[in-house]
Order: sequence, then structure tokens, then C-alpha cells
Amino acid sequence: MKRVSFGDKVFTIFCYFFCVLLFIVTLYPFIYTVSGSFSGNIALTRGDVWLFPVDPTLEAYKAVFNDESIWTAYGNTIWYVVVGTAIGLVLTILTAYPLSRRTFAARKPISLILAFTMFFSGGTIPLYLLVQQLGLLDTRWSIVLPGAVSVWNVILMRTFFQSLPEELIEAATIDGCSEFRILLQIVLPLSMSIIAVIILYIAVAQWNGFFSALIYLRDPTKYPLQLKLREVLIQYDTRNMENNPGAAFLDQQKQIGISVRHATIIVSILPIICVYPFLQKYFVKGVMVGAIKG
Repeated sequence: MKRVSFGDKVFTIFCYFFCVLLFIVTLYPFIYTVSGSFSGNIALTRGDVWLFPVDPTLEAYKAVFNDESIWTAYGNTIWYVVVGTAIGLVLTILTAYPLSRRTFAARKPISLILAFTMFFSGGTIPLYLLVQQLGLLDTRWSIVLPGAVSVWNVILMRTFFQSLPEELIEAATIDGCSEFRILLQIVLPLSMSIIAVIILYIAVAQWNGFFSALIYLRDPTKYPLQLKLREVLIQYDTRNMENNPGAAFLDQQKQIGISVRHATIIVSILPIICVYPFLQKYFVKGVMVGAIKG
């Protein structure tokens, strides 16, 4: 049996202590937000909530679920996630596959051009003018089309495609398969792990995105959930509640308390929290394979 030195024991204890500390620091804001969503507004204003709910109530969630604009934003976000993920995945595959083929002569210069855009972009104003000239301003397509392709996703998928055995593609080519058929029947069935990773990346980015909606959208009925959350956080700032801590309970229909801010945050992140554990194994597998083979 191998003896463990005193230095190794100290290092192990330090690692465990650091991991536990990091876990607490990371988890506490979420616990506080959950507790705040179930706490009374007055207790939150006084700063009485630290770990567990104070004056437990469901009024915040009732106010959230009774707000039709939040449900509209929820529906918009689901549309953006589904459509944006589908478009982004298709375009990423169609971009990454040719760049992974050694027979494609222009793959190196195109890869350099794509990589260049990761460090230097045209800027927000030129992109806004482009969206305006294309007639996409204040439409749903302005959220899903301008950022449909991520260069990082293309590089990750291209690296995975390059790791596949070249003999399979050569055999299919000899049998007379077209490039499109090779992609659909050989490459994609072997690439489900990286496809799951790309779906996760695009879906999370679409779910959390608000900047594009803030710039391109003017119609509140098209706002995504994150932009609605931003409005709630700005509209019901804590400083506006300090002079009258009980104001949120005087007219529930006109003024929402601080607890509703926490409830809105929980409602907005709950779907991602529920879905992520099921995709985590694909996330780790796809990233590791792409990193090792690259």
C-alpha cells in the first residue's frame, strides 16, 4: 500500500476545502433567489432574508403567473429557441462539413476568414444597418438569423468531423455516394454527441439572449423572456421600495414587490436547469472528443 505523504494530505484537504467553498459561493445566490421568491416583500426590503424564506408566501408567483406579458414572452422565447436552434444547427453542419474535407481546396482560407471574425467584428452599428436594410427590423427573424452561425461551434464540429475515419468516406465515395448522402447517412449518425453539444450551445445562447432583442425589437409582444426580465428588474428597483416598503401590497395589480423579481428570475431559468442534466453527458463527451482529436 502506497504511503501518502504529509504534503499530499495537506494538498488534498486544501482541494476539498476550496471545492466546498467554491460550491457554497456558487450555490448561495441561487438559494437566496429561491428563498426571496417565497418571502414577503417587507422582509426582503428590511434584509431579513439570508438563507430560508421569511414570511413565506406565494404572492410573487401568483403575480408572475397572472401577468399575461410574461407568458407571451415565454412563448416568444420558446419560438426563438426552437427555430434558432434548428437554423443554427443546419447552417453549422453545412459550414463545418466542407471545411473538414481534405478535398475542398478553399477550406484553409475560408477557415482563416471565419477565425478572423472571432477577434474582429464589424460592430453593432453596421450590423444594425444591415438588419434594417434586409427588412428584418422589429421582426422575429432579426433574433434568429443575424447570429445563426457561431464560429466556435463551426470549429468544434469541423474538428469532430475530421476525427472520423477517412476510410469510411473514401469507401462511400467509391460506391458512388454523393457528398450530401455521405453527410446524411455516414457522418451525421456518427456525430450525435457533437450535435447534442451544438444544440445545447445554441439553445442556451438563444434562451439567455436579450441584447439582440433590445436593439432590433420595438414591439413588446415580440419580446423574449430575458428582455421581460430586464424590464422587471429595472422597473421595480430596490431603491424605489426603500421609502415605502409596504407599497407593493397596496395595489398588487399596479405595483410588484421585490419578491416578484426573484420569482421572475426563477421562472426564467427553471427550464434550462431541468433540461441541462439530461444533456450534460453529451456536453462533456463532445467537448473532450473535439479537444483531444483537435
